[in-house]
Amino acid sequence: MWICSTLIAGTLSAAVGLPAGSAYAAAPAKTEAKNVVSHVYAERKSMFEQVGTLTSIPWTVLAAIDQYERTIQLTKKRKTSDPNRLIAIDFSEGDWAGKLNPDQADTNRTSIAFFGGLGQDGDGDGQASRSSDLDRLYAMAALLLKRGSAEEDLRTGLWEHYRSSRSVERISQFARMYQTFDTLELHEHRFVMPLGADYSYRSTWGASRGWGGARIHEGTDIFARHGVPVRSATYGIVEVMGWNMYGGWRIGIRDLNNVYHYYAHLSGFNKKDVQQGSIVTPGQVVGWVGSSGYGKPGTSGKFPPHLHYGMYRDNGSMDWSFDPYPHLRKWEREERLRRQKK
Repeated sequence: MWICSTLIAGTLSAAVGLPAGSAYAAAPAKTEAKNVVSHVYAERKSMFEQVGTLTSIPWTVLAAIDQYERTIQLTKKRKTSDPNRLIAIDFSEGDWAGKLNPDQADTNRTSIAFFGGLGQDGDGDGQASRSSDLDRLYAMAALLLKRGSAEEDLRTGLWEHYRSSRSVERISQFARMYQTFDTLELHEHRFVMPLGADYSYRSTWGASRGWGGARIHEGTDIFARHGVPVRSATYGIVEVMGWNMYGGWRIGIRDLNNVYHYYAHLSGFNKKDVQQGSIVTPGQVVGWVGSSGYGKPGTSGKFPPHLHYGMYRDNGSMDWSFDPYPHLRKWEREERLRRQKK
């Protein structure tokens, strides 16, 4: 299938992906920041919808690819071709112009095609420019369309591009979330317990652990009474739910920043509203504080009731742990401020 593209005419937030120095990053006051971020999301969504309309690829899939690229670039600290761009999807010079193309900065669609390059003219200006957000976005769509626009065809096209079933799964998860809420603005957070609960915590990430072999503590322990509700910190999809020898009854939630949120030692799950594959929202109860773990299924009481909360970032090949304590403090503070303003 070949579709004509000529019909398409200091960082505010890591999730939004605005680089410092961009025109959008110049909001002079906090009161304006939210409106600026919303405008960026709206402009991105408009691009996804335009290309989606032309190609029959759901805008949610294009948005998911773009967000996945944004998270991987952040993790691997990749440099981008344009520091002011809104779309994170990128191609190397060789892939864009064609590896044998003597002009690696070529923007002529005819010569790019002759050398097998992926460059496309998505904004209708007659140039296949790697610095154009719409050109790069349309180039990704055209690449996928070589296999077709049906769901399985798109998954095949994604696998052929990334050569990773992990990448395909992440993009599919992100697309489901965008489809569920029909918006890109899904980066709010809540504290993992009700603020009115009696709880306490401090930074415990990296401390040594002995049960089950020498290892480090990959999270923050939040001590609370047995049965205190445990809440999702974010919009996300339930990736794992069940028993783990170390974590007991645990649940794992993947968010749109490609961060895996790990909740362990629960006394039980909110099975009425949450199952594996469920999409959850910030503040939604997913389970309750307990003391399960360190043994076979059902083992409990080997330590005081608490929630073990961990955060892991996907770098494209594996999840690696980082300290959740600063994030917990930030979300707790932000939620308290929101309550005070009501």
